[in-house]
Amino acid sequence: MTVWAVLAAAGRGERLGADRPKAFAKLRDRPLLAESLERLEASDWIDAIVIVAPPGWEEPSILVAEELGCAKVSACVSGGETRAESVRAGVAEVGDDAAVIVVHDAARPLLLDEVLERVLTALNEGWDGAVPALPLADTVKRVRDGQIVETLPRDALVAAQTPQAFVAPILREALTGDLAGATDCASLVEPRGRVTTVPGDPRLLKVTDASDLELVSSFL
Repeated sequence: MTVWAVLAAAGRGERLGADRPKAFAKLRDRPLLAESLERLEASDWIDAIVIVAPPGWEEPSILVAEELGCAKVSACVSGGETRAESVRAGVAEVGDDAAVIVVHDAARPLLLDEVLERVLTALNEGWDGAVPALPLADTVKRVRDGQIVETLPRDALVAAQTPQAFVAPILREALTGDLAGATDCASLVEPRGRVTTVPGDPRLLKVTDASDLELVSSFL
């Protein structure tokens, strides 16, 4: 099957306090974008890549891909106001030959090939989507107006990560609907198909602030 990857890299990254979008914050001596892009390029599971760049940063994104020798990059498009809108723009550039679309956040630079294998294997087993996830270590409370109103059963909760993989037609259909409030692709696909979880990895840390960059750098 043909597997396309959409690399979502359009986040502003305001909490990083940098003078540039998050994808171009420095991870060691190169842009954050380069790490996950290079890993997608090297993976035997991925056939083609679409980059969703921060608005105005399309050309620098293409230059990063060229410097890395990323022959799989098929297109680079401008992101939208929200992550879901950015993914929709990226999926619109995915070729009609795609059987599967993998969506990954550039903000999770330590993309592991074994996690890609897990989500794709789940689709081969008949699922419409697959999400890497980690069990929660902390007790989770529901709070309203500053008051705890409920303690949620931790054993029924997981923290979702990316890369998330989906049967291409189902993801395309999901992205034609209302995207409001969608923080990941799985939440859009869940009402339309069967989505499962596979084991995630703690190294798939999402970079939000400067301390996250330091921690990710320590893993390299």
